[in-house]
Amino acid sequence: MQLQLEKNPVIDNQFLPYLKLAHGMFNLSMIFLFLYQGLMGLVIRRTRKAGAPLPLTVVRRHRKVGPVLVLWGIMGFVAGVILILVDKGRVLEYPPHFVTGLTIALLLSATYLVSRRIKGPDSPFRKPHFGIGLLLLPLCIIQSVLGLGILL
Repeated sequence: MQLQLEKNPVIDNQFLPYLKLAHGMFNLSMIFLFLYQGLMGLVIRRTRKAGAPLPLTVVRRHRKVGPVLVLWGIMGFVAGVILILVDKGRVLEYPPHFVTGLTIALLLSATYLVSRRIKGPDSPFRKPHFGIGLLLLPLCIIQSVLGLGILL
């Protein structure tokens, strides 16, 4: 299915390259924020496993920033879908980039949902939360390489 936007363009075609670049830069910054979030989680995990007192400022920051990053990550995916629909008229113009982005958005949602179930130090949901987080990071790197292939 292809949309016909040539007669009345929603966004002037001269702005599309800049919007694509903005999409890429936003999501690149998200990758760095996800790495930071992951490092905070790793600090919390190592401290908990060592039996040491938890760094409460890091725990609070990890819990506070996580939902915001999930929302922003999903918004970055939706922005990419909208851009490609406006530009090419179909979502699957770049299938690997779309599928990887969709996977990241779904895993972000799963990470958030699993994290809401973590209660207490011995929660069985800690391991899946950690595993999904580890899976997200290489997917983000792959996604950025695929995106560079589209932009360049």
